[in-house]
Amino acid sequence: MFQRTAKLSWTAVQTTALDFVPTIQAKWPDLLEEMQGIADGSGHPLADVVAINVRTEIAFGLFSDGCTALAWQTPGTSFIAQNWDWMEEQKENLVLVHITQHGRPSIKYLAEAGLIGKIGLNSKGVGVCLNAIRAHGVDRTRLPVHLALRVLLNADSMSAARQALEKDGVAASCHILLGDSTGAVGLECSHLDIQALTFSDKKRIYHANHFLLDHPGVEDTNWLPDSTFRTKRIEELADGVAGEPNVAVLQDLFKDETNATGCICRSSTGPDTTSTLFNIVMDLTRATAEVLMGKPSAPDEKITLVF
Repeated sequence: MFQRTAKLSWTAVQTTALDFVPTIQAKWPDLLEEMQGIADGSGHPLADVVAINVRTEIAFGLFSDGCTALAWQTPGTSFIAQNWDWMEEQKENLVLVHITQHGRPSIKYLAEAGLIGKIGLNSKGVGVCLNAIRAHGVDRTRLPVHLALRVLLNADSMSAARQALEKDGVAASCHILLGDSTGAVGLECSHLDIQALTFSDKKRIYHANHFLLDHPGVEDTNWLPDSTFRTKRIEELADGVAGEPNVAVLQDLFKDETNATGCICRSSTGPDTTSTLFNIVMDLTRATAEVLMGKPSAPDEKITLVF
């Protein structure tokens, strides 16, 4: 992946990853300690584990994944949900991580092995989803994307999580959908700024893999031509829901295969090697989530996340 997207050998990737270590050590030593623990336990050098966790920054956001996300607040419930699409060969590397921490919420998230933060929720009902955005620019003094997700999941509330993120900034471009029982916010991040997407009049937020807001000084390549389609399509599908949404209703939205290979529920065909590897729907009012592993239209496994 690094060779394809950043034209870097693994040795160069390791060297670049270690460039991030001094700042992580100075600002977020607990996260570096956890990565060192994974390195020790797996028998890999620290550079390998750091490289996985700063992969977005090393590749300047040019890695090949496409995802569709939705937040929806009703009078009694707060949902966030997404399909996560990436290289088919990464399917066997996905793990469900359970973390119990002293003085912080417990966490459950799905990720490739070695990542200390990704898509999931905590015991306080704080949840995060992630959309990749392809835009040049990295600031090594800010939080790498996957470490940012972990910082958010360490928080007791959406407001505390957002405050922590805005304090430290994010090192590369992405969209993070952050929520809790009180609602949700879409945080479009670049290496220069963080812009907030708030609820529509229908109490929803939609996002895929391109910026919806203006980020002065940052050029969005809109690298997936179907990103605009998927953003509009998930809105159309939500508009078609009769009554209040629930977990099953939201899961059905993400089974949509309209637009062939550029659809919400993707299959790897031809030169495009990305597939939908899982769907997650989080009920943040109850701090629970339902996960469909594989394509949500034909899941390999169903997993319930509860605390």
